[in-house]
Amino acid sequence: MKFYVYILKSLKDNRFYTGLTIDWKRRLKEHNIGKINTRSTLNRGPFKLIHLEECENRTIARKREKFWKSGIGRELRDEMIDD
Repeated sequence: MKFYVYILKSLKDNRFYTGLTIDWKRRLKEHNIGKINTRSTLNRGPFKLIHLEECENRTIARKREKFWKSGIGRELRDEMIDD
């Protein structure tokens, strides 16, 4: 089963959220309508997808998610983002 690691940018406060899912389109919609009730995203929408990567399995996706949340991953994300 494929998993996706995604990075969202809040259009409300310009902060980022990184997560993983098996259906990134559904998850993006859920974040934007407030259905995902995490402290990290609640009342921060709408969100824009700024990065997406496909992984072969959950283990790899979790490692990639941890990377993007690390100091080096955040630095790379900030270099990639051009807006």
